Amino acid sequence: MKSKLSGGLVHELPTDLIDALTETTEVTSLWEQLTPIARNEFICWVEDAKQNKARTRRIKRTVEELLEGQKRPCCWAGCIHRTDKKPSKWQQAVLIDKKPKD
Repeated sequence: MKSKLSGGLVHELPTDLIDALTETTEVTSLWEQLTPIARNEFICWVEDAKQNKARTRRIKRTVEELLEGQKRPCCWAGCIHRTDKKPSKWQQAVLIDKKPKD
C-alpha cells in the first residue's frame, strides 16, 4: 500500500521510512494523526542514525512506538534543524557544539 504520506516541518520522508509506515493501514493512519512537529521528530531521529544498522533499528522502533500510542520518539532531544525554534541550551551544547554533558 503506497500512498502520499505527510512529512515533517523540516525533513522530507525517506523512502525506507515510507516503506515501513505504509506496511499496514493502521500504522499509516497513526502517522497521519501526528502533528507535523511530531512527524518531524521521528524523521530527524531516523535521519540522525550514523550507521545503517541503527537506522534500520530506529525505523522499526518508530513503527513500534506508533503502535504503542507514542507521539514522539523516546529518548530524543528534538530536531536541531528547525528554524522556527531556538535550540535549547542542552541541544546547543551536546548536539550542535558536540560538548560532553557535565
